[in-house]
Formats: sequence, structure tokens, C-alpha cells
Amino acid sequence: MIQSKKPRHTNAFILLFLKELSEAYGAQILSHLQSELPYCLSDSPSVYRALQEMQDKEWIKSRWESSQTGPPRKWYTITPKGLTALHEYAEDIVQRQANFNFFLIHYAALNRTNP
Repeated sequence: MIQSKKPRHTNAFILLFLKELSEAYGAQILSHLQSELPYCLSDSPSVYRALQEMQDKEWIKSRWESSQTGPPRKWYTITPKGLTALHEYAEDIVQRQANFNFFLIHYAALNRTNP
């Protein structure tokens, strides 16, 4: 399988999950990505880079919360700018999906006629 050097659309999935969950911390986001996505290529460094990038763009905001039982956690929430970005990602993914569907239909047709 051809693998991309960087997971694609990590930001989009993180924004989607933050909208769904309302608030989450980094390890929880990674766990959600790995358990929910059929093909998750994201790892811990890529998730935390994406979170920092989105925080710099003001798509998400964070707050620290200390815990009695463990280390402090940085909790993330989506912002109005993040909701706009999520909508733009959705539009982009719809367009890409149409192109992928075109590719798969034509690829299947070629394999039927030229195995």
C-alpha cells in the first residue's frame, strides 16, 4: 500500500471529534481517532502537532485542569473559527470523495475489460 508521509485530514477529524465530544484532551482525541477511523494513520506526535497548529490558528482553545489522581490535562474545545474550518474541510472531502468515486468506477471498469 502506498503510504503518505503525513496523515491526511488529521485536523478535520480532530475538529469533527471536538464538535462531537464538546471537549477532550490530547490522549483522548488520539484514542478516539484510533478506535473510530477505519484507517487511522495518526500517531501521538501528529495529533499534538495538529492541536498546536489549530490552536495557533484559533480554531481550538485549551485549558489546563489538574487532577487528584494523575498529571494535569490540557482540554481542547472547538471555536467559531474552528467550526468554519470544519465546514470547509467537509466541502473539500465531498469534492475529493467524488474524484475517488470516479477513479474507483473507472478502475473497476478497466479491470473488467483488461484483467
